[in-house]
Amino acid sequence: MGVNATGAERECSGCSSRAFVADSEEYWNEESWEDDEPGAAGCPCGSEEFEAAVAFSLGGDGSVRWVTVGLRCVKDGFCGIYADWKIDYSPTEHLLTMV
Repeated sequence: MGVNATGAERECSGCSSRAFVADSEEYWNEESWEDDEPGAAGCPCGSEEFEAAVAFSLGGDGSVRWVTVGLRCVKDGFCGIYADWKIDYSPTEHLLTMV
């Protein structure tokens, strides 16, 4: 899993296919990174293989306001939030299916 402050890209450990989380692909370029180049997520135990979960915080009107990516290490079970970012545009319904 590659993460930074503007997004996340996941890679399947079984087939190596890659996919962006929510709107990450729009911001996954060197111009957007500035001082926050993506890096591989890592567990304190040294493992880089995780189970991933994506959470959405919704506004009163049902629109997505925040995207949060949590990871659980498959080696030792360590859990943490590895990325989260604010959504400041509308409409946002499409993000709910882009995990």
